[in-house]
Amino acid sequence: MHTRHSTERCQQRGIQPDVVDIILDYGARKFRHGAEVLFMDHRARRAAKAALGARRFARISDRLNTYLVVSNDGDIITAAPRKRRLKFG
Repeated sequence: MHTRHSTERCQQRGIQPDVVDIILDYGARKFRHGAEVLFMDHRARRAAKAALGARRFARISDRLNTYLVVSNDGDIITAAPRKRRLKFG
């Protein structure tokens, strides 16, 4: 479920719903500052490619450099393009 904030951010940043769905389904998960951050690492990309098929994955793969921040109750707080490596420490 999107919050109003995440809906606005996705629209502003051109993040399409199919990208959000793929990240939710296959993305790697890390906890940071009390929320879960989902993103596509190498393992997640391999799993998505296997599940979606090479052709469909090829059409969407260039848009998967995105991360989502999800609350403990499952609401998407925000989404943004990933321009640098995410640091968890």
